[in-house]
Amino acid sequence: MTRSFVVLGGTGDLTGRLLLPGLAELVDAGILDDGVRLLALSREDWSDEEYRSWARDRLAEHAAHVPEPARERLVGRFGHRHGDVTVAADLRAGLERAGGTPVVYLALPNTVFLPTLEALTEVGLPEGAVVAVEKPFGRDLADAQRLNAVLHRLVPEEQVFRTDHFLAMQTVLNILGLRFANRMFEPVWNAQHVERVDIVFDETLGLEGRAGYYDTAGALRDMLQNHLLQMLAVVAMEPPAALDARSLAARKADVLRAVRSPEDMRRDTVRARYTAGRVGGRELPDYTAEDGVQADRGTETYAEYTVTIENWRWAGVPFRLRSGKALGADRHEIALRFRPVPHLAFQPDEESPATEPDVLRLRLDPDGIDLDLNLNGAGDPFDLERRSLQVELPPARLSAYGLLLAELLAGEAALSISDVEAEESWRIVEPILAAWAAGEVPLQEYPAGSDGPAR
Repeated sequence: MTRSFVVLGGTGDLTGRLLLPGLAELVDAGILDDGVRLLALSREDWSDEEYRSWARDRLAEHAAHVPEPARERLVGRFGHRHGDVTVAADLRAGLERAGGTPVVYLALPNTVFLPTLEALTEVGLPEGAVVAVEKPFGRDLADAQRLNAVLHRLVPEEQVFRTDHFLAMQTVLNILGLRFANRMFEPVWNAQHVERVDIVFDETLGLEGRAGYYDTAGALRDMLQNHLLQMLAVVAMEPPAALDARSLAARKADVLRAVRSPEDMRRDTVRARYTAGRVGGRELPDYTAEDGVQADRGTETYAEYTVTIENWRWAGVPFRLRSGKALGADRHEIALRFRPVPHLAFQPDEESPATEPDVLRLRLDPDGIDLDLNLNGAGDPFDLERRSLQVELPPARLSAYGLLLAELLAGEAALSISDVEAEESWRIVEPILAAWAAGEVPLQEYPAGSDGPAR
């Protein structure tokens, strides 16, 4: 079967920053078959060579880690066609030029997902075609349901790839090995032993010129509705029968169905946006002063909420999800804080203070695993000291997008989000969005470069 890879939105930021570098990695690794035809469709009225020049510049900027010969081989294989992704005739012409059985990648703003999918339905896709849709998948539950309905008319569910590159991060994948390939962890991976779980993705980056997308999305839709909920699902799911797409999706969906939205929005959710400040050596303006921002939208750059999972394994354990921009330090981790020991024979004093509970930290970017423990001190053996056992994971062969694209071209959906997961994620966050829109939770402020808003 001859494959083609068709990028709708072929000159967008996502394509230049992530898709092209990921594809270049596959060329360098010998994974992207020479027989796969590559086509970009965009509104730009460019020739193939003009597009290749643009792609070459983007790769030089975002894929310097890939050898130049591999980048050039990728660029030379790309064609370009001018067209409107919401017009059936333009899509038909692009698909005919690409030929073969296509992987159609919607590298587009989510506001045009629905008309694009409806246009594709009018055109029709050949048997075996795959459709990949970027996040966020819709703007609310009703929108996600509409998108799923159109997708199911277009191709079977197993040929839909709802992308979330966090699922392809090395540490997130290592959660499966850590839990299910080691006997020592799974017996304590439950409410009896775990006190709370924090899933955090704090960034020092500010808006970085992305107001066109970000100011209509905000931190909750951009990060917590998809990426962080997916990490929660992987951390909390029951052991799957196998590591195939169907088994993983079923176990993750079970978790998301059991998640309860916060009952007390003022207590269990936080929203805020940054004001002017200094992050590292950079001066950042107030978020509302950034180009393209409409201050009256009240868009948050920091979002946090705490939920519970009402099932046998996790009942009563708070899961806190948090992400913010323009913070003082990058912190990307999943932290499981274990309950204190039931009896401590060591008596705290000035030399040996009270112990802290054990904490298992799964670090993302850079990837690593830390286990914070109480151990006997180097001096008095009856004193305790805090120690961290650390494992630095070697760099992955492929970036998260490289791995995601490899799975997509192979027709594997293990790193995809199912229709049920997409809708359950919106069910969880919709009450939060409604409470924030109604002003039930105040929009706080925090200086850029700080630790975030005060609770």
